Amino acid sequence: MKYCYVYILLLSNKQLYTGFTENLNSRVKDHTYGKVESTKNRRPLELIHAERYYLESDARRRERFLKTTEGKRLLHQQIRDVLRIKGVIE
Repeated sequence: MKYCYVYILLLSNKQLYTGFTENLNSRVKDHTYGKVESTKNRRPLELIHAERYYLESDARRRERFLKTTEGKRLLHQQIRDVLRIKGVIE
């Protein structure tokens, strides 16, 4: 079975990057090695959260939601402890 992933990266400037992929390991490596235009100047980065979905449509819907104001707020609540450890929030 092929899965789809929504993932969250913590960038060097303490911002979060939300993305979608069908191959999580490969996509994180692409980000790490500077092959992704939107993150290449904000390295080093770290994968701090990932969600796996059976249906691509569910994963894409979740990614779109997490990029909204409400989605960002809920995501921060969900991963609050990780963000605190990483110094993103107090």
